[in-house]
Amino acid sequence: MNKKKEAVALFNQGFSCSQAVLSVFAPVFNLDKTTALRIAGGFGGGMGNLGETCGAVTGAFMVIGLKYGRIDIDDRIAKGKTYGVVRDFAQIYNAKRGSIKCKELLGCDLNTPEGMNYARENNLFKTICPGLVESAVEILEEILLENK
Repeated sequence: MNKKKEAVALFNQGFSCSQAVLSVFAPVFNLDKTTALRIAGGFGGGMGNLGETCGAVTGAFMVIGLKYGRIDIDDRIAKGKTYGVVRDFAQIYNAKRGSIKCKELLGCDLNTPEGMNYARENNLFKTICPGLVESAVEILEEILLENK
């Protein structure tokens, strides 16, 4: 199964968008799936249902950090590379999906009972979120290939 389909399948099983995105890339970076699911666990719904940065996007940012993140405090090149790739990802995602913010992508605020009810009643987690996860994985795959 390709990463896009695997991530969407994980999301459809009930994992958050951030968990779905990070966990499909985890093995590439020798990170076990359980740890990836735990790390990304608080980022769904725009970071804990705050409606801020989309979980699919934060999951992608974590993958970018695994690929390019600095491990030496003096490595300014790695830090700059990481930030640059994060900005590139955000720009592409925003152009493709219209925003990187959960509440803007869903058209409701999951941090309120009304917003959560609206999302559930209108099946947004089934109709919109899988496409957001798919887009994040697709963009990540392209970016990771370009920025070896």
